[in-house]
Amino acid sequence: MAGQSRRHPMLRRSQAMWATRRVWQPRLVFWAGAISIGLISVLFAVLADKAQALFHVLIGDDGGWRFYLPLAITPLGFVLCAWLAHAFFPGSQGSGIPQAIAARHLRDDDDRSHILSLKLVAGKIVLTIVGLFCGASIGREGPTVQVGASLMLQAARWGGMAQARGLILAGSAAGIAAAFNTPLAGIVFAIEEMGRTYESRTNGLVLTAVILAGLASLGVLGNYTYFGVSKDTISSFAVDWPLVIACGVIGGGFGALFSLLALKATRRIRRWHALQPLWRALLVAAVCGLAVAVIGIVSGGLTFGTGYAQARSAVEGMPLPWFFFAEKFAAGLLSMISGIPGGIFAPSLAVGAGIGSSLGLVFGSSAGVAALLGMAGYFAGVVQAPMTAFVIILEMTGNHDNVIGLMLASMLGYGTARLISHEPLYHALSRIFIAEAIRRRRAEAAPDSGQG
Repeated sequence: MAGQSRRHPMLRRSQAMWATRRVWQPRLVFWAGAISIGLISVLFAVLADKAQALFHVLIGDDGGWRFYLPLAITPLGFVLCAWLAHAFFPGSQGSGIPQAIAARHLRDDDDRSHILSLKLVAGKIVLTIVGLFCGASIGREGPTVQVGASLMLQAARWGGMAQARGLILAGSAAGIAAAFNTPLAGIVFAIEEMGRTYESRTNGLVLTAVILAGLASLGVLGNYTYFGVSKDTISSFAVDWPLVIACGVIGGGFGALFSLLALKATRRIRRWHALQPLWRALLVAAVCGLAVAVIGIVSGGLTFGTGYAQARSAVEGMPLPWFFFAEKFAAGLLSMISGIPGGIFAPSLAVGAGIGSSLGLVFGSSAGVAALLGMAGYFAGVVQAPMTAFVIILEMTGNHDNVIGLMLASMLGYGTARLISHEPLYHALSRIFIAEAIRRRRAEAAPDSGQG
């Protein structure tokens, strides 16, 4: 009896603790944040697809005069996006993944709010959609990472949660998972790309966020594979395995070249912007937009937008024009350095599919297998994250028969890229936002020190 009397007060105290608002409020806010990431990611995806479709309806496919409308629409759209990003949504430029990485390194909440906020959620979504409506070669997946990280950081503020770095990581992973319907890739992305110094105590946050965001996405769209279901498999040792090596090495080389050119161009443009930031930013956007329009017209409209349709047709066995990958490479690079909001995930997969398709023709291999291997090699070369590359492609195609080949192509792509470009693209770009935060802090402190 004495033992029971001692246990009952402890039980009551435990029940009272679990029933308190202080315990449940952070959890409820966190769960709501994860679910909102899934729902907003779905809405973002639907609107982005409609924007692309409207652009193609606008320019037509009959080769008439409307097909040349991008010569006006695309540069004007780039200028509009660049101006809105500079004037109203600073911090929304580019992919969004570097901003999320930078926020994990910043310790001050005010510094984080300049690159992760609800205002930037709205700006990132709207400007990415406008960019796609204008024919920009951008994707929505990178922006979804910034959206997810922003929503989760805001949930941390509302819920009084202290683990800001872990919540940014969880929001980023949930964004990737919801954008592609690839929960495993979201987790691997969080570990490999977002958190190079990953902490095991964030496991629960990441898993819970990915599960809830994934459930919200599934509840609206149902279960699906991003590129459909690929049925082609690596079979011939004499033909397919040399293709694996070629896709890994050549794809990784082109991926590293993209990363190297993007970093060098971005740094030079930022230095050139220093004297007249707005007007020079608009000029760069106009020139890049015009170049993207010309490439799109020359390619017959294939390079406009994310490249999803072209990559999917290649995965399903339809070879792409042998020069498509070069055109999409150039359009994606120009769109990235233009300074408008938009990601490189989907365009990179399209370039990789084009490289694989061209190599498949050379080796006489299946177009579907070649496209998958090209995507793995090129994507691993661009982001230098081989595990994310092969896991995301496996989940997007629903075919696990090629897992060893995809692993090898990804590792070869990563190894080749490391020989050419030693800086991972997203992490190098994140340092720009960290440097801006430091400069802002110094500028704010300067008047105070002068008065003292």
